[in-house]
Amino acid sequence: MSARCVMVLGTTSGAGKSWLTTALCRYYARQGLKVAPFKAQNMSNNARVVASSNGQGEIGSAQYFQALAAHAFPDVRMNPLLLKPERDKHSQVVMLGHVDEVLTHMPWRERSNHVWPRIAAALDELIADHDVVVIEGAGSPAEINLSSSDIVNMRIALHANAACLLVTDIDKGGAFAHLYGTWALLPTHERALLRGFVLNKFRGDALLLSPAPQMLQDLTGVPTVATLPMWWQHGLPEEDGVFDERSIASGAVRTTIAVIAYPRISNLDEFQPLKNIPGLRLQWVRSPADLVGLKPIDWIILPGSKHTSGDLAWLRAQGLDTAIAQHAQQGGAVLGICGGLQMLGEALIDPHGIDGNAPGLGLLPLVTVFETNKIVRHTQACFSDALAACTTSTFAPLAGVTVAGYEIHNGQTQQHADMAQAGIVAHAALPDGLGWYNAQGNVLGVYVHGLFEDAAAVQALFGAGRAQPVPTLDSVFEGLADYVQVHFEPGVLDALIC
Repeated sequence: MSARCVMVLGTTSGAGKSWLTTALCRYYARQGLKVAPFKAQNMSNNARVVASSNGQGEIGSAQYFQALAAHAFPDVRMNPLLLKPERDKHSQVVMLGHVDEVLTHMPWRERSNHVWPRIAAALDELIADHDVVVIEGAGSPAEINLSSSDIVNMRIALHANAACLLVTDIDKGGAFAHLYGTWALLPTHERALLRGFVLNKFRGDALLLSPAPQMLQDLTGVPTVATLPMWWQHGLPEEDGVFDERSIASGAVRTTIAVIAYPRISNLDEFQPLKNIPGLRLQWVRSPADLVGLKPIDWIILPGSKHTSGDLAWLRAQGLDTAIAQHAQQGGAVLGICGGLQMLGEALIDPHGIDGNAPGLGLLPLVTVFETNKIVRHTQACFSDALAACTTSTFAPLAGVTVAGYEIHNGQTQQHADMAQAGIVAHAALPDGLGWYNAQGNVLGVYVHGLFEDAAAVQALFGAGRAQPVPTLDSVFEGLADYVQVHFEPGVLDALIC
């Protein structure tokens, strides 16, 4: 078996590469073809736990969802290189699912020669075992300052002899200039792989685009093969950062949840199901004023962080530490997930220089110690029955509920020894140090990601009538495939794999 490769390139980040790749994975898979996604290098703090040759590793969330869309079993070859930003000029390097300290400390331009053989081998293995491989590029293929060290765009396209689509965000303006400029900066042998231009996020009457698509084809020889209307609520988590500033709820608002959007927020895709629960308003928050504008607030969530001490310092600089403490003191629900759990404690201790030392928010009597070994694994655990005793707590309904999710963290968290001797203790919400709560039950911290993707947890927290996130993931994938089937020119998608 030798797969035909289709590649989705973009004129910019955020043009729509990830969701279009996901749509094409399902489009080809439902034709009975064996399909796999691939992205050579992804820069994202949104990651999922998947299979690797030596246990479990992590890949970008986008490739995880693309694998599910393709009816494929996600594994690390689908995103062999993952860069997880920790600071503006530093990222942790994950190679084939596992942190590589040598690559992490290697200069950017030197890295490509070291990683290319493993990237190419991962792609070749997928090609050898599938009918179709749908490849996602990164940023723009016309970033000529990076072309000499390219390992994710046209070098991949040439290696795979991929039929390439170039997508642009027309809603931001300048779409035809972006398409033409990208084409013009590519060498002739790379231009030859371009099979079509795609206009994404269009609002208005498509007839008004004429004669620009034909003029562009006259200049480049590349046809515009699809004009995709703006689609806000397709249901797929966004790949590039916090994007949805709108506080929209279906029906009357019964629950308001504020998620603190610090600079190194991670795994924000796990909150996508909350947007589909009727009567629930989800809002990203960056300042105390944002919280004031949302009142009354039912929950505050401290999500995961790729740099816990740095995000904690940012949170304090904004004055959000005081606002969160006041919310908790008034009985409001506070949930910390992974890095958010670490922030809720008394202190962060970093003997190995992994994340940084810092005082915590002091909402739970816990201490986190950062260790060199990174935990990456799927997890299933049952919430303590003792939670039920906190009868006025938002989290009491989780008592006895078994949840499945995943862990990605360096720190280990335990009781603050001196406070425990003084009788100030945190109660175990989950076994083996996976979760803790305070005496009142309104402050909960867990290491398990994916709580809101677990139907049993959602049902317990939001009620039977709001239990199942709508639409389901599979229906999201089907909707994406239907969408491209309707809006691409007839025969184009099938011709790409001929």
